[in-house]
Amino acid sequence: QRRRVLPLLRRGHDEEEDGLEADEDDVGLFEDAAPQPEHRADHWAITRKSLSAAQQQDVSMVMNLVNLERHNARALLMHHRWKMDRIHDFLERRGREGLFREAGIVVPPEDSSTAARARVPPHKRPRTVTCNVCFEDVSRPSDVSTMDCGHCFCNDCWTEHFFASLGNGKKHIHCMQVKCPAICDDGTVRRLLGRKYPDAAKRFDNLVLDSYLDNNASVKWCPSAPHCGRAIRVVDASERYCEVECPCGVSFCFNCAAPAHSPCPCPMWDKWDAKFRGESENLKWIAVNTKSCPKCLRPIEKNGGCNHVSCPCGQHLCYACGGRLDSLHNCNRYDEAGHANYDSIRRQMLRYTHYCDRFNVHINSRKVEQTELWPAIQKRAVLLESATAIRPLIREASWMARAHRALLASRLVLARSYAFAYYMFGDEVRTYPSEKANLPIAKVLFEDQQWQLEENAEKLSKVLAAEAKPVLAEEEVLRAMQETSNLAKIVDTHCREMYKCIQDELLPLLLEPMTIAPYRPDGPDKAKDLPAP
Repeated sequence: QRRRVLPLLRRGHDEEEDGLEADEDDVGLFEDAAPQPEHRADHWAITRKSLSAAQQQDVSMVMNLVNLERHNARALLMHHRWKMDRIHDFLERRGREGLFREAGIVVPPEDSSTAARARVPPHKRPRTVTCNVCFEDVSRPSDVSTMDCGHCFCNDCWTEHFFASLGNGKKHIHCMQVKCPAICDDGTVRRLLGRKYPDAAKRFDNLVLDSYLDNNASVKWCPSAPHCGRAIRVVDASERYCEVECPCGVSFCFNCAAPAHSPCPCPMWDKWDAKFRGESENLKWIAVNTKSCPKCLRPIEKNGGCNHVSCPCGQHLCYACGGRLDSLHNCNRYDEAGHANYDSIRRQMLRYTHYCDRFNVHINSRKVEQTELWPAIQKRAVLLESATAIRPLIREASWMARAHRALLASRLVLARSYAFAYYMFGDEVRTYPSEKANLPIAKVLFEDQQWQLEENAEKLSKVLAAEAKPVLAEEEVLRAMQETSNLAKIVDTHCREMYKCIQDELLPLLLEPMTIAPYRPDGPDKAKDLPAP
């Protein structure tokens, strides 16, 4: 049986009022308002200089895990898209031989390896070797190369084979022997190409390094423009539904590489962003400046003359009300039934405008609170911390910064919640047939929760703006500290509940599986630059 949306969404004003009363007399409230430490995985920012070190970390782990040569370990990682958890899973279920067989890795027996051949005394080695490609006899051992599979050819033929394979864009260069799947040793490829085709050798090195970025599910390029030259690596590829911040300052969703957008799922945000960029202003202008023909539903703009308008389809209408014109037409009275049958196209435009306007309101409010309110708060914090007449415990001003961060986070949650609601409660996504009856109830309760967050965010913004005034009386500071800290806790709680509601109660109603990144009150996880070797 599927869970219902009612239990979680019904949490309302009771929690909010209880929180306000419980902390009113708590002098040390600002200490409780400090955010609880959360587990944050280490994410790394990889540059071209540190790329080799990042790749070497994973390759060394696989070399030690299954006792492989470097080139085979890299091939195994590429086959599994550099997912160590997948390699561990295959190794546990199929064993070492099954793991190699599934990835096409050829590991020769010990007696046929290069090391074993090197142990053969020189006087027992053949004096000449015939290359089976060019059929030339080669007398010097240094002029031939043998791969792990045991196939031996002259260096000239190997070199041309490597060069041709690189020209075809191959990331794995296989042995020249017909139907031999063995992968050629990276060191041999690099050494032979470097003698005759040094540019190709550099291209091979770049191809080996780029394979770590192009085929790696745990790594994605930072979407900054102009590009900062970094790629972000998450610790676990299963954490693709997360939001990260590159050291260059750009925050993005690791799953879709779009700007951070939780709590709106990636498919909904993709549609919203395209619609917002392409249709926002157009739809707003059409809704304000046109009337729809009651017959063909075309939007009509009147650029002069009386309100008796004729549509190209032949329909005559009153531009004042948008209704059909006939001998009994009268539009000075408000007609409830007429507006209930408002044409669907205009209703869709008005619905989108409703959500779009509120999305913009919170985005613009956040900009003002970031650029204008924050400097004022910083000045007040400096004045407060330098006020010797106030007790040191109360003089500590970090509670203002925490409250401001909670306010900024709530603005993003609110703005994106309108993008989510536009698609969740419209006709854009499909729900399970058995859950359609619950959707109208879920909409009302979700909007009630959204409204509570909105109300408390506005209260917090108002309180912080008032605190920006240089008032340094101890009683006023204590009162402001208590009120601000309590509101910040309430806002943070509502944000968490919004995320929990969307992820656990609303998204499971949809036929298309969707998920969102976890809530981070301090913003996306910050990636650290990986040290270069």
